[in-house]
Amino acid sequence: MKTWQKVMIGAGAVAVLGGMVWYSISRANQGVVSVQTGRVQRQDLTSMVTASGEVRPRDYTNVLGEGFGKIIDIAVKEGDHVKKGDVLLHLENVQPGADVQAQVATIDSATAGMKAAEANYQSAVATLAQRQADLEKTKLDWQRTQELYKEQLIPKQQYDSTKAAYDSAVAALTASQAQVDQTRAAREQSRSGMEQSRAVLTRAQDVLRKTTYTAPIDGIVSYIAVRVGENVVPGIQNAQGAFLLTISDMSVVTAEVKVDETDITSVRDGEVAEVMIDAVPGKIFKGHVTEVGELAILRSSGQASMTSTTANTQEARDFKVVVTLDDPPAGVRPGLSATAKIQTAQRKNSLTIPIQALAERTQKEIEEAKSGKAGSVTLAASKSESAASQKTDIQGVFLVRGQKAEFVPVQTGITGVSDIEVLSGLQESDTIVTGSYKALRTLRPGATIKVDNSAPKVSDSSS
Repeated sequence: MKTWQKVMIGAGAVAVLGGMVWYSISRANQGVVSVQTGRVQRQDLTSMVTASGEVRPRDYTNVLGEGFGKIIDIAVKEGDHVKKGDVLLHLENVQPGADVQAQVATIDSATAGMKAAEANYQSAVATLAQRQADLEKTKLDWQRTQELYKEQLIPKQQYDSTKAAYDSAVAALTASQAQVDQTRAAREQSRSGMEQSRAVLTRAQDVLRKTTYTAPIDGIVSYIAVRVGENVVPGIQNAQGAFLLTISDMSVVTAEVKVDETDITSVRDGEVAEVMIDAVPGKIFKGHVTEVGELAILRSSGQASMTSTTANTQEARDFKVVVTLDDPPAGVRPGLSATAKIQTAQRKNSLTIPIQALAERTQKEIEEAKSGKAGSVTLAASKSESAASQKTDIQGVFLVRGQKAEFVPVQTGITGVSDIEVLSGLQESDTIVTGSYKALRTLRPGATIKVDNSAPKVSDSSS
């Protein structure tokens, strides 16, 4: 036999032997799932809700137009600190000022007229008193004259003269009474005219006042929306007046954030929070929740979800949560982007597992796996499976028993950043399957596993 024939026979034998070895190994590893494992451990666990929003003062006010006019002067600039009552800006006030002066003159004239009417009334009252006294005198004379005339002690001429004097006194009294009534009415008319003039003056003064805008609160001028020469328009019916500027009281600073509807039920007043402001990188500011919104807000439009136009909208919703900073940084401004981490629960020395180790199984899948039938399983965080496969009955983890993976139901508590609390079903230092994601999706109870906790290989993108 030639040498090359011997070499070919030897190579064939080695190939057959290698194939047999490979077949034996593959048969031995058939059905073995490579997994990553970890241990159940005790640690302090904090449940956090993270939400983003913006910095806002607790108290602020938007100054709106109250009257018509052209801006002739703006006395402040953005960033200025103002006290309540400080002048902010002036409008053109020639006509309102003239109206006030004219009305003051009208009131002065009305005051003089009212004094004259009062004097006339007092004079009429005095005249009335005099006429009453005259009537009493002539009445007594007339009574005596009648007695004397009956006894024929006086002539008829004297009798007639006394009667005429009495009748004249009665008429004079009636005229005086009418004069008193007339002067009283004139006095009341003058008084009413005075009140009307004062009301008109009050209105004119209010119009004039609205040409000078003052700060309604202490704070910082955070935004000015107008310029000198622009016209201001007041609010009419449902339309608000022209927006002039904003004053913010930065003595109490808050972060107004939007919390997802799935997390809002765990947020309560008074809970501790950490606030990060994008403009102040690397620093965390302590705070606490001071307000939790009761009405959902649509994420896309910012409108309340209870309005007639949004009631049936099926988009994501948020809730407003206000976090008050305990010690806000100096120079912080309204509108700065902020992120709040709200501590909703805390456990000391609790039993925990990685969140990704938690899986869900239906009773049917578990029974099929125990009977040896093939069936897929669903990771708790999976969202891509069909609706039928997502209808879960049991949640648990895969406990490592020798070379087998045993599915153990567990009851969970609060969730931390990367770990979740286990209330029952596991013991400390138990070894559980933590990955990979693909392995957990296909792993069945009782399956044979191979532990591979080596670091995953990183491909060299530069090659």
